[in-house]
Amino acid sequence: MSTDKVTSPASPLDRFIAVIPAGGVGTRLWPLSRAAAPKFLHDLTGSGSTLLRATYDRLHPLAGDRMLVVTGKAHREAVCRQLPEVHDADLVLESEPKDSAAAIGLAAAILHERDPDTIMGSFAADQVISPDALFQQAVREAIHTAAAGKIVTIGIKPTHPSTGFGYIRSGKALNVEGAPSAHDVVEFVEKPDEVVAQQYVDSGDYVWNAGMFVAPVSLMLKHLEANQPELFQGLQEIARAWDTPQRDEVTARIWPTLPKIAIDYAVAEPAAEAGDVAVVPGSFRWDDVGDFASVGRLNSAKEVDDVTVLGEGARVFTENSSGVVVTDTKRVIALIGIQDVVIVDTPDALLVTTMANSQRVKAAVDALKASGDTDVL
Repeated sequence: MSTDKVTSPASPLDRFIAVIPAGGVGTRLWPLSRAAAPKFLHDLTGSGSTLLRATYDRLHPLAGDRMLVVTGKAHREAVCRQLPEVHDADLVLESEPKDSAAAIGLAAAILHERDPDTIMGSFAADQVISPDALFQQAVREAIHTAAAGKIVTIGIKPTHPSTGFGYIRSGKALNVEGAPSAHDVVEFVEKPDEVVAQQYVDSGDYVWNAGMFVAPVSLMLKHLEANQPELFQGLQEIARAWDTPQRDEVTARIWPTLPKIAIDYAVAEPAAEAGDVAVVPGSFRWDDVGDFASVGRLNSAKEVDDVTVLGEGARVFTENSSGVVVTDTKRVIALIGIQDVVIVDTPDALLVTTMANSQRVKAAVDALKASGDTDVL
């Protein structure tokens, strides 16, 4: 791969490889999303594509088939069915979840073994983004900025003072060819309360942290080694064995011993303090589909009355009602005179709540887990 400087506009893009972490259960989307069928395997927008497939298709114009997918062993079959293009050596299977630093760090270490000049981009499989062209423009800017020696996060311009996301405070503009909107990152901040969130939005200096990173793999690993040496050493050992017959043996031995930590704490925040992080603001529409209220907001599927209906062959009757119905059965569902309702019907579990309470579904999942009803989780 080319190692030309950023002045040659095509070269950084040639070094780009996309990584898709496909993890997390999405407990706020229970009973549709479960341990055996997490949310990224579902079509939650009525588009005909699952979130995972849509993520791959969105990245394809940038990376071609140069992609790694990191997911749980339990999802191998479903992921391969949805992404038949992904080669076995580019499918990183976790025997147990270890949080984002191990998942993204292992991808970085494998790519570094193959070519230390690689620029990687990490994009979660469970986000809804549109239009693709604006997203791809932001990623291209991030690639050029990464080629200039930065870990780059793509931040989302806030549309409202959300208390559900972390924020990124941007500093001075960087003068990077091919990346006119790149800025230094001053700091990452945790989820704020409503008053502080409003101040962030009013200032114009803050964007939402969407967990998207583009960086030279060498720089990612440098910060991982400095801040999490034990994790770094373990990942290096797996990466060295990855493209050899020893892959399974080494991974099975090392992976369970690795510490659990998020990439923000292991790499992004300490790298920002060292002045090595930049942000490219994204003006595309972005949603992490965190609950059924999001599903209702996002859906381009058919609406009956003011009810968003999702599900193949759904049989839903409504009169003077509003809300969301997601059905995985052929059962007739009738809504009469009920507002802002959320109904999720599956063969072995039924959820009934309201839009306002849709964030609280996780509590029901926790209660079921505590009572031993794990067969429906």
